[in-house]
This record gives sequence, structure tokens and C-alpha cells, in this order.
Amino acid sequence: MTLEELRNRIDGLDRQLVELLNERARAALLIGHLKAATSLPVYEPAREKVIYQNVRANNKGPLPDIELTHIYERIIDVMRALQRNELASERHAQAMAASGRGADPSPDAGPATDPGRVTGAQEPQRQTLAGAPARRPGQGRTNDRSHAGESDRGAD
Repeated sequence: MTLEELRNRIDGLDRQLVELLNERARAALLIGHLKAATSLPVYEPAREKVIYQNVRANNKGPLPDIELTHIYERIIDVMRALQRNELASERHAQAMAASGRGADPSPDAGPATDPGRVTGAQEPQRQTLAGAPARRPGQGRTNDRSHAGESDRGAD
């Protein structure tokens, strides 16, 4: 295959990955609604451990298990944040509706709090292979090339 053909193949695979990640996100949102309805926490370390075991058991390579696990750590972090944001928006809308204020809260209204919410501070701090703290949703990667193992070539 030519370079162009291989890149076209990767582009197609990327489109499929985007579709699958969004499908996974929709499922995660539904799970978040069920967790809220049954008062389960968003963060469930035992479930995450099962996911990582499943990923490693189904890995046929060439990605090493540890690298695939790191990818899934990030996916799960993003899905958890998505669940929290969606549920917080719903609670806010319900609170506004219950107070009769609608969707336009007064400027002096304080931030909404949820005493049962698990915050990021209660989650274990993940580490990257280089030993640096893993990025959380909303934390972008810098464009410098100081990350271990990265070179100046593209990541086709």
C-alpha cells in the first residue's frame, strides 16, 4: 500500500473511532441517569478495574497492554466528566423549575452544590508512564515536544 492509501485507511478508522466513542458516550450518559436514579456514585473503581481487565484480555496487539490501558483511563475520565456535567445540568434545571425561577437564575444565586457528589479530589491521582500526573478532562496537552517518547514526526 502507498502512504496515501494507508493514511486514507487511518482516516476511515478515525471516523469509526469517533462514531464508537460517541456511541460509548451516549451509553455512559444513560448509565449516569440510572446511577442518579438509584443514588449510585459516578465514580466506581471496581467497575473501572473490570473494564481494564476486559481491555487487556481482548488486546491482540500491536499496542502494549499498558498503553491501551492508558488510552482507556483517559476515555473513562472523559466519560465520567460527561456524566457529572450532564447530571449537574439536570439537577440545576430541576432546582430552577422547583423554585419557580425557570432557566434564568437570579444573579445573586449561589453555586449549586450536591453533598453526595464525588469530586475529582476524591479520586486517585493517575500517573503517566513518565511519572507525571495524568491530565484530567479539560486539561489539554501542550505543543512542546518534551513528552517522553514523542518525536517531531506526525502520529499517523
